[in-house]
Amino acid sequence: MTSLLAVEDLGATGIREVLRLADSFVEVSERAIPRVPALRGRTVATVFFEDSTRTRLSFETAAKRLSADTMTFSVSTSSVNKGESLRDTVETVAAMGIDAMIVRHRSAGVPWQVSRWIDASIINAGDGWHEHPTQALLDCYTVRQALGRDDPFPGLRVAIVGDIKHSRVARSNVAAFSALGARVTLVAPPTLMPPSLEGWPVEVSHDLDAVLADTDVVYLLRIQAERMNEALFPSLREYSARYGMTRERAGRLCSSALIMHPGPMNRGVEIAAEVSSLPNSLITRQVTNGVAVRMAVLFRLLGAPEASEALVAHA
Repeated sequence: MTSLLAVEDLGATGIREVLRLADSFVEVSERAIPRVPALRGRTVATVFFEDSTRTRLSFETAAKRLSADTMTFSVSTSSVNKGESLRDTVETVAAMGIDAMIVRHRSAGVPWQVSRWIDASIINAGDGWHEHPTQALLDCYTVRQALGRDDPFPGLRVAIVGDIKHSRVARSNVAAFSALGARVTLVAPPTLMPPSLEGWPVEVSHDLDAVLADTDVVYLLRIQAERMNEALFPSLREYSARYGMTRERAGRLCSSALIMHPGPMNRGVEIAAEVSSLPNSLITRQVTNGVAVRMAVLFRLLGAPEASEALVAHA
């Protein structure tokens, strides 16, 4: 594999390989000097045409901890504002000598197009409503870590709740969790479901309360008002009343159930402020693990995976 454009590029075997590799990089991140020379001499460019905090910082931190050189492209200060095309922009960045380009764009399919224009490895950091593969990988890793088992996924019951229609995270997580053997249920009002779920290996519910007791992982999605061109539910208050993870709903989960959210959170809408701080909430751990998992992805693309244990042990 030379690029990571979608979860399907990895398959179940590739996902498990990334999760195992991430174990080593979690250990690196806990060191006093969290750095290994694994990608010394390599250059990684982050090219984001859409706002980001967690993903951009996570990738940049991951690259630096692997000793790669980094380049950051900012649309607000670029020639895009002078009318430069997408192709001209990415070819200009590539011409400066890069090994990998991490791309985020508001339009679905852009990372695939970029991979046809330049020779560098391309990592999809989110394309429109379509995919966000490294978010799904870090989510799977966080569940695996929290449950303390190498392969907790067969039969695991995962409920993904909220704005499924506009969520690239939902699509990637359905693909990743299902590939590993989990049972995924999508929970949302009909207006926040995709127009078609044909081919999605999921069950569907419009009643969060009906699935709580039989769920091992509740994954809450942000209401993406910026992507909505029409009113898809009466009010945020009504949405929260029916689909928000309140303290009362959290109390009805089984004792081992986990609560997750990709961030940023709309506190008081999809999740109550106090719920995000409960012991079974993994939201902060998701952010922490994002660095190690993205180190694993970069290393798998640009390094020598068969030498990973030696690299980490002797760095």
